[in-house]
Amino acid sequence: MADKEKRRSGVTPPGMPEGRAAKLDSDREFLSSAGVGELLRGAILKMVEARSDDPVGFLADHFCNLASVTETGAAGCGDGDAHGNGPLSASASAQEAQQHLNRALWHLRLAHHSQRSAFSNNVRVAYDLLNLTGACRQPPEGPEGPEGSCTEGPTPEGGGGGVKGGLYTQTLQCLCSEGGVPASTSAPLLQRLHCQDHEAVPYDVFRHGVLTCAVFSDYIRQAQRLYAEVCCPDEGPASRALCLAVLGTLKEALETSQGCDANCCLNANAKANHCLEAGVKAIRYLEASAKISPCKLAQAMSGAQTRGPGGHMDAKEFENAAAELFITRVKVVS
Repeated sequence: MADKEKRRSGVTPPGMPEGRAAKLDSDREFLSSAGVGELLRGAILKMVEARSDDPVGFLADHFCNLASVTETGAAGCGDGDAHGNGPLSASASAQEAQQHLNRALWHLRLAHHSQRSAFSNNVRVAYDLLNLTGACRQPPEGPEGPEGSCTEGPTPEGGGGGVKGGLYTQTLQCLCSEGGVPASTSAPLLQRLHCQDHEAVPYDVFRHGVLTCAVFSDYIRQAQRLYAEVCCPDEGPASRALCLAVLGTLKEALETSQGCDANCCLNANAKANHCLEAGVKAIRYLEASAKISPCKLAQAMSGAQTRGPGGHMDAKEFENAAAELFITRVKVVS
């Protein structure tokens, strides 16, 4: 406080040259007028929310994204001819849609889906970005950061029309691709989640699709690791009997976890049973995890070595079989 009062009154701190004191005041005024404090605060809040393993890389990516938003915003609003009729308008519209998609994907990458609150906030921001119309319309700045976090409530389904089906599908394709899922593996899932290009996708459907693709990407990576554990590289493809045993265990675990949703839906309208349902759900997830534990897998594989079909199963066949187990359990939201 004393230091602030001295600066306000123009008194130079003892032992400090007049020129240096003036420079410090000038630097502070510059940082304050440029809003650097708010930028840093927003970036740090985002980094803490995302729990990044690489803070420096995260901040670099954050400010690169912020710079691109500023540049495209200035360029888009400065050229009035770009919004007229003709090829230039179509090109500008396509460029704007791609910019919104890139920014939305950036937000969706910030937090893992297991961080429910942060993930839900980022999905909300991504949805609002993709739902923007007009080159000069910018998302409102909110407390989550200066790069377009939304402080308004959910966009009404009738109010902006919703995200276009084509953009929604493209978002899901990018999420699966960035998650390390081959296009041939994700294609059946995307077909199940598909919306027509002209359709307006409401927020609940968008969130369901994004969350499903995020979980599916994790699931496929785990399936790939499972195959790597079963397979002996020196001996070629893994034994079909062992792979079928692992897939059977995986199927049992998925059926157990799915059972929790079915049981909870029975009493979905009884608020008094909310805590009980949450407990049942947690127990079901624990049971599902136990069924896919290393011990259970070892037991299944041990039994498969003495009985089961001969032959081999390559990595792609195993991946497709594991993906099918997941995709058949994906709820289609209409």
